[in-house]
Parts: sequence; C-alpha cells; structure tokens
Amino acid sequence: MEYDEIEVPSDGSKIDVAGDDELVVPDDPIVPIIHGDGIGTDVGPAAQTVLQAAANATGREINWMRVYAGESARQRYDENLPEETVDALREFKVSIKGPLTTPVGAGFRSLNVALRKKLDLYTNIRPTYHLDGVPSPVKRPEQMDMVSFRENTEDVYAGIEWEAGTEGVQQVKAFVEEEMGFDSTIHDGPLGIGIKPITEFGTKRLVRKAIDYALENGRDSVTLVHKGNIMKFTEGAFRDWGYEVAREEYGEEVITEDTLWEERDGEAPEDAVVVNDRIADNMLQQILTRTDQYDVLALPNLNGDYLSDACGAQIGGLGIAPGINLGDGRVLAEPVHGSAPKYAGQDKVNPTAMILSGRIMLEFMGWDDAADLVRDAVERAIVDRKVTYDIERQIEGGEKLATSEYADVVVENIEEMA
Repeated sequence: MEYDEIEVPSDGSKIDVAGDDELVVPDDPIVPIIHGDGIGTDVGPAAQTVLQAAANATGREINWMRVYAGESARQRYDENLPEETVDALREFKVSIKGPLTTPVGAGFRSLNVALRKKLDLYTNIRPTYHLDGVPSPVKRPEQMDMVSFRENTEDVYAGIEWEAGTEGVQQVKAFVEEEMGFDSTIHDGPLGIGIKPITEFGTKRLVRKAIDYALENGRDSVTLVHKGNIMKFTEGAFRDWGYEVAREEYGEEVITEDTLWEERDGEAPEDAVVVNDRIADNMLQQILTRTDQYDVLALPNLNGDYLSDACGAQIGGLGIAPGINLGDGRVLAEPVHGSAPKYAGQDKVNPTAMILSGRIMLEFMGWDDAADLVRDAVERAIVDRKVTYDIERQIEGGEKLATSEYADVVVENIEEMA
C-alpha cells in the first residue's frame, strides 16, 4: 500500500498473521507509532527509545513508522483521524500510541474509541501489578496482580443515546412507554436515554480471549464481573454467555466454580482455570479486601473502566498503568492516562505507563525476554529513586528527572542487565 504523508521504513519486514490469528513476528518488524497529543509529545519518544533499546539488547531491531492522529494529523491532513493512519495500523498489525485528545466538534465522541472500532480491537487488556518502590495508598500493593479484559465495542461504547429535548429522545420515550408497556417508569420532564447493547457474539469472543490468556500464562482463575442481579438481560446475559464458553469450549482445561464445589469439594484439577463470577459493586470491595484471590477479570465495557482504574489506584495511579487493545491478529498498545495538555512539551511527566504498554506489546509479539528487560529496568530506576517529579515528591531522597532523562536511565539499566 502507498501512503501520501506516511514514510514507510525502507528497512524492516511486515508482521504477518497465521491462520489461527497468531502473530508471526520477524526480528526486524515495522511498527507504527502515534506519539499522541499533549504529553504524548514527551512520553511517545521516551517509550520509543526504551523499547528500541530492549529490542537491540535481545538481538532485534524495531523499524518505527511514524503515523498521525489528533493534533499531528490536523497539521498534516486537516483532519483528526485520516484513513492513511487507520490503513497503516491495519496493514502492519502491531502498533503503539500515546494519549489523544478529541477536540470539540471533531465528529467523534472519542478518537481512541474510533480507532478501536475501526480496527475491531474488541478487547482492552490492562495488566495491573505493583513495581517495587512506587508509593501506593494501600498497605500491601504487592498483592495486586490482576489482568482486566474489558469489552471494547459494546455497552456504553456503542454510543447509542439521545439528548434531552431532541425529537429522537421523545420518539424513544414514546416507544418505550406506549409500545413496550413501561408507561409509569420514566419521570416527567427533560431526560436523556441511552441503550446498552450486550451481545452473545461480543461477550463470547471477549471471554475466549480472557480464558486463553489465563491458560497460556498459568493463571488460576477468570472472574466474570457483572451487575446481572439488576440488569438481568444485559449483564446477566454476559455472565451466562461467559459460562457457556467455559463449559462448552474448553473441556477439562477449564472448570466453573459451581462444578468445582459440587463435584470436587473445591479441589481444582492441576493446571485448570476456574471460571467464576462476581457482582460488580462487590468486586470493587473484593479488589481491596481479597486482592490476592483474583487473577484475570472479564468485564463489560463500563464495569471494565471502573474496575481497572480502581486496580490502577492500588499500584500507584494511572501514570504508571499500562494497557493494550487486541483484536483478531491485531494489537494497539496505549497507556491508560489522558493527554494532560497543560504539561505538554515540558519534558517532566512520567512516561512509565506508555513504556509498560510497550512492554505488553513486546509480550504479544513473543519477545518475552525484551519485555522482561523493560519491566526490570523500569523497576530498578524506581528502586534507585531516579524518577520523574510525580514520584519524587512522594518519596525521600529521590532524584527528580526529566521525561527524557528518566528514559535514558531505563535504557542504561537495560544495557547493564542484558
């Protein structure tokens, strides 16, 4: 494919996909990168530097391909999300992006959501684990080691809603009251209405990803998190469809919690994954009171947003919380945090979240040795108290570093540890 504004590296090879949607990654892949808006101009290059160092230290080379969305795209294309960018992310399979800001009147509810939908990146994965030395608001942050699988296309991300005072909302209200029989449910006066679609198709493909991950990574359990006690036909269905996947598609590799107790007195088969479920509000409590009892969480979109952010708070906040979006044979890594435009270009913010998002990208590329180097090198920098301002102000004896200086320290650690 030819591009007008994007320069494709002359060196490097394309990542391919095998018949079972498994990535086939050469030692010199071309990887698109969107630095992002606001602080993306700082954390994007910092993450790129660290990830390149990890690749080089393990005998590989990443050929970076700069692509554009948000402000950088407006400067080049006079639009926020050019098709060239979407085409490049689709063609080269594995990519990474910084935070994007959706300007008012842009034609998108969210550029981030638009990218996920256009590429059908239906799973948002957020591993949450504590790095030694990072200040935390809880007593034992090291107990947190969960991976959240959040559905990325349905629920509130479907974006089906009508604004108060519009003709559309009145049509929906009339249909609900007159045709569907809910004639005494909605209060009088202005109202907004939204529809929350949760499908069997969307649920099952998400739960499969969660179970597959648990099996491949030696995790003990997958927990379906829902509000099915109230929303019986949406989130209750999410729970039921999730259990159907576990019972019908995995044989003895997977066992449900009810079977575990009814037939095995609580003793799970060796190496089997236990699938259970929890009510969402109770789960918010459980991640605090029984943190070490949970491994992988599978969640509808809105629950996934709440729960993964709450998990991130326990390990030091969203400034270090990584994430990745996954579809069939396609990966887009991105940090959880926003673009914080007031700090843009100041070379001061913490790039750890984007660096660790890149670490997950390396794992999905099959470069586990490089991914381990990234985590260990970041942790050593923090233990050595060579940190950016956000952590330095919370610890004693810390050395405050600029974004780029912090990245340089992590690179030095990689080179020493390789």
